Amino acid sequence: MLMATATDPSVAVANAPATPVRKPKNSLLVAPSVVVLFLWMIVPLAMTVYFSLIRYNLLSPGLHGFVGIQNYAFFLTDPGTWTALLNTLVLVGSVLIITVVFGTLLAVLYDQKFYGRGIARLLVIAPFFVMPTVSALIWKNMLMDPVNGLIAWLLRLVDLKPIDWFGSFPMLSIIIICAWQWLPFAFLIFLTSIQSLDAEQKEAARIDGAGPISMFLYIILPHLGRAISVVIMIETIFLLTIFAEIYVTTAGGPGLATTNLPWLIYSAGLLQFDVGGASAGGMIAVVLANIVAIFLIKTVSRNLHEST
Repeated sequence: MLMATATDPSVAVANAPATPVRKPKNSLLVAPSVVVLFLWMIVPLAMTVYFSLIRYNLLSPGLHGFVGIQNYAFFLTDPGTWTALLNTLVLVGSVLIITVVFGTLLAVLYDQKFYGRGIARLLVIAPFFVMPTVSALIWKNMLMDPVNGLIAWLLRLVDLKPIDWFGSFPMLSIIIICAWQWLPFAFLIFLTSIQSLDAEQKEAARIDGAGPISMFLYIILPHLGRAISVVIMIETIFLLTIFAEIYVTTAGGPGLATTNLPWLIYSAGLLQFDVGGASAGGMIAVVLANIVAIFLIKTVSRNLHEST
């Protein structure tokens, strides 16, 4: 009986050591993505670093050679750089304040039930789907034109002098155009966040006698904390690259009034043909953008962690 058990094939198979399962290699499957990522990001970045370290001006092709950090020093000591940086901060900060404040108010308003709410919401989010170049042309030629614009016509109706927006208030005009385009984005995020608020919590607050202002300050606004952080992070990253609105309307002027970092780099590279200086400015802009992005991501992640 013992011999039969020892020589039983089923028992031998059951007592055999388990062979490790060989996992398929995924390196070949990941390789195309790695190659595309390398060609798409690393190669242009390496070329920009290379051009930023050499003298390369298309107007003087015979003058070339390694100059080290000379392009960076020239770009940082140029007074126009600090003016462009200040304009960038003013533009980004102003648009963020407008979109966050008015986006919150519109989200609270459109969360209420009223006749035609669906159409009203569609009209509010429509500007977000308009291309930046098209929206800039609409504002420049149809709304803010001092002769044929809609705003000028309305001012004439009340016997007021039309305003040359892009000549007298160029930065304000760019801020209005960018805020008009990004306000729907903030509105959508805030409205979705408000609709996720627990209805029982709002009902309990109403039973306790909370009015509209108390509801907004102590229930809705704290609930929007994470949404506001996300909107600020995403909008800041995109607002740092504003170019089309300035290109179509003011071309960075008058003077340097609306020149931001992207326009300054474009002007150096494609208007002055200084590829080396433009590459150095591009690298500085990349470093600044990454610093801002890292700070915003850490802030948002900290807020999310605290809320959970």
